[in-house]
Amino acid sequence: MAVSEHVPTHLKPQTDEAFGHYLAGLIDGDGASSKYRITIAFNVLDASLAYYIKKRIGYGTVKKIADQNAIILTITKREGLEKVINLINGKQRVQFKIDAINKNIINAYSVAELPLQIKDELHLNTSSDLDNHWLAGFLDAEGSFQIQTLVSSAQGVGSASPNGSSRVEIRLYVQIDQESRRLLDLIKDKFGGNIVYSKSQDSYYYSSTSFSSAKKFI
Repeated sequence: MAVSEHVPTHLKPQTDEAFGHYLAGLIDGDGASSKYRITIAFNVLDASLAYYIKKRIGYGTVKKIADQNAIILTITKREGLEKVINLINGKQRVQFKIDAINKNIINAYSVAELPLQIKDELHLNTSSDLDNHWLAGFLDAEGSFQIQTLVSSAQGVGSASPNGSSRVEIRLYVQIDQESRRLLDLIKDKFGGNIVYSKSQDSYYYSSTSFSSAKKFI
């Protein structure tokens, strides 16, 4: 039975509020800021998403990174930076990325005596509420979904039973990795699942193999 039979059809964020949450999640995952610019990285297969973001913001350039399967959306125009910052303000959940925007963009323009028109001082979203588009943006940047088919029988997974009967089991995996487990704990509290630490990678990994969890994510 298809997953789509269990969940409603979802559309792209329709309002600026919803799009701001999505963009905040995307930047919390694969976004960065340097002096007078914000960049967001995408897999080359997600080029249409990069162009959608560019069109929705109304500013930016999309370029392929040489010798990599990646593209970068770069926003440097003053009006574009103002729009992005006002959209994501209060919706981001990663403090060091907020600090970088403050330092590299807002403060840089203030030092140049060209202050940006920012509606409010930048602040972190500390809410546990994930019933918005932030998670969609964060998963587009950092998450992966996998489907594994297992054949099980009375003798165990991967073997046939004496009468030749077997049972096919479909497992849906959701996986996210982060250097800090704070956001992963937030996601685990909402959806269940497990968090493990990899010493060799110095990263935390969230995973869930529950069909019901995958349904909630989708």
